[in-house]
Amino acid sequence: MAHTHDHSGHDHGAGHVHGSTDKKRVLIAACLTGGFMVAEALGGILTGSLALLADAGHMLADSIALGLAWYAFHLAGRPATGRLTYGFGRVKTLVAYTNGIAIFVIALWIVYEAWGRLQAPAPVLGGPMLAVAILGLLVNIGSFFVLHGGDRESLNMRGAILHVLGDLLGSAAAIAAALVILATGWTPIDPILSVLVSLLILYTAWSLMREAAHVLLEGVPPSLDRDLIARDIEATVVGVREVHHMHVWSLDGTSNMATLHACLEESVDAYQAVSAVKKRLASEHGISHATVESEFGQCADDGDDHDDHDHGHEHDAAAHHDHHH
Repeated sequence: MAHTHDHSGHDHGAGHVHGSTDKKRVLIAACLTGGFMVAEALGGILTGSLALLADAGHMLADSIALGLAWYAFHLAGRPATGRLTYGFGRVKTLVAYTNGIAIFVIALWIVYEAWGRLQAPAPVLGGPMLAVAILGLLVNIGSFFVLHGGDRESLNMRGAILHVLGDLLGSAAAIAAALVILATGWTPIDPILSVLVSLLILYTAWSLMREAAHVLLEGVPPSLDRDLIARDIEATVVGVREVHHMHVWSLDGTSNMATLHACLEESVDAYQAVSAVKKRLASEHGISHATVESEFGQCADDGDDHDDHDHGHEHDAAAHHDHHH
């Protein structure tokens, strides 16, 4: 029986270059957002605008989120340790998930606050509100362009871009509300538009959380199909009779990994077969790190409690075993 491990998939050059520029981009965006958030909060209090306060609340979450995203990039560059053998790559996914929860809470607070404002409309100073909202829009456009050049595959980077997009829309809504108030004096437009912004924020937060949760739950990456990969190996790699106990997951949303048992024909060279399986996984399926256990005849895990639930082909695992072993 041969256990072979491939450690080459952990640090591909391109990913490393992206990581360092992404880290700088996120830090610049965090400073821009955090700096303006204070001005916008003061503007919201002075003008009595909930749309500005909503956008400032969102920018507060975003500056914290962008700061955490920067820290996640910083941690991800650290080498693996004896205790954290996969390194810190997944910190980014954890941060993306936490960000999603934070935005969710802020969006719900805005809706609650807007409901009170609709019941009892408060006076809003349209002119200063418009000036602050336009400045906010310019800052957010700046942050968006800084982040937009980053790696769109990274969950952490996409989370950061989503935050700034939400801010952009928040500023646009505040501008629209200010213009309506200046033109007509109708102040309920302020809480109405702040609710629309918060609904949009809720939607983006939910999709980000769902993707991050899938990675944290070791789900098969959306671009891959575990059973199809197992069948492909059986069909293309010479000497592989059956693939079972196959698990496919992603470390951080970009780096894919797999473990599997390869049941081999009696006359096959185990080293060559395992090598061929790894090459196939890397070239055809984008799985850079694979652990392959080769078997002849009896599966080493037969009789274990978990044997019947994690086969490569759940639909015919039992038949395979009866037939081959």
